[in-house]
Amino acid sequence: MKKTTVVFDLDGTLLDTLQDLANAVNYALEQQGMPKRTLEEVRQFVGNGVRLLMIRAVPDGESNPLFEETFALFKEYYGEHCNDNTKPYAGVVELIETLKKKGYAVAIVSNKIDFAVKELNDLYFKGIVPVAIGEKEGIRRKPAPDTVFEALKELGKTKEEAVYVGDSDVDIETAKNAGMPCVSVLWGFRDKEFLAEHGAEYYAETAEDVLRYIKEMK
Repeated sequence: MKKTTVVFDLDGTLLDTLQDLANAVNYALEQQGMPKRTLEEVRQFVGNGVRLLMIRAVPDGESNPLFEETFALFKEYYGEHCNDNTKPYAGVVELIETLKKKGYAVAIVSNKIDFAVKELNDLYFKGIVPVAIGEKEGIRRKPAPDTVFEALKELGKTKEEAVYVGDSDVDIETAKNAGMPCVSVLWGFRDKEFLAEHGAEYYAETAEDVLRYIKEMK
């Protein structure tokens, strides 16, 4: 079946959000007198939602008696500063605009907090991405396929006509669970060797590569 729909991950795929996430993590840790994390550590922690990010960042994770308070500090700070340093990766805005012009339906599905996903979508992709879904109560986050299926439902599309684009092992697994092919971008938070170890099949070094794969897929 011809592909008509593209579902994108957000962090590490469309937007370089790493510095703002790291700043929020370290603000929360510093407020609690906990050791700060390096940018590279935060890079390895992201991908499974912000709660797991903070479980990995806080010493002893959820067992730490200050965990919930620290997590709340992170969410409050990130809500106010999620766009301080964030920017689209090269070519991705043009990629989405091209897809829209060619008649493809486009959505964003992320493990980031839902309000932040919608805020960032409005800032960077307003008018070109009609559906943007983040982590929220009552729906399983990726790698469960639930948010992908919700996005497809809102677009009026099926998994058979959709392609998933992401940058991580979580995205590869999400696409597999949703029954969709996955294009793995190489400009994000994971390198090619790591992605290959986790079953990646299609590698995109540029936004143009993503477009080429989508056109070729049947």
